[in-house]
Amino acid sequence: MAAHYDRQIGRFERFVLGDARKWAVDQAHGRVVEIAVGTGLNLPLYGDDVDYVIGVDISTAMLDQARVKVSEGVKTEVDLRLGDVQALDVPDECVDTLVSTYAFCTIPDPDRVASEAFRVLVPGGRFVLAEHGPSTNTVVRALMKAVEPLSVRFGADHLTREPVGYLENAGFLIDEVQRSGRGGIVFRVVARKPDPEWTALGH
Repeated sequence: MAAHYDRQIGRFERFVLGDARKWAVDQAHGRVVEIAVGTGLNLPLYGDDVDYVIGVDISTAMLDQARVKVSEGVKTEVDLRLGDVQALDVPDECVDTLVSTYAFCTIPDPDRVASEAFRVLVPGGRFVLAEHGPSTNTVVRALMKAVEPLSVRFGADHLTREPVGYLENAGFLIDEVQRSGRGGIVFRVVARKPDPEWTALGH
């Protein structure tokens, strides 16, 4: 999919998903891990609030596309790594923000990813996620469920997977959930790893 991904997702974002990708990147600060970095579409969007980005993906072909974007110039220091986001090669509690855009839908075990995100984030760190899921429109939601067996079989794409529950199961506090996109199919989520010291101070 690497050779055609940017064009295909670009059309889908333009007509269906909207600007949730930019919204997600705008929430990032400090030390960032981006899971399923893919072809690196987010990399040129990171701003001055970000110290560096570790981008992890399981596809060599996708990472090759991402390296091209880095070579063309990005504002932020980027470390692209081949790896499984279900078992991140990142130390405990060393990341301020974890970013995921349209990745949860294809990851085999999202519970493991949510647990890994919780592990690598510092207390008070944030998991920022933009993802498609079941539409808020009854008719559209029914259509998504009808075609989902095909999308999973041929693209490993779970159209109606809701991301919030996975984050809650891992121990995250949900600070924000917005719905956007045509038919409300986009989730914009900000989740936070609890900070015991902050809680002890009465916050």
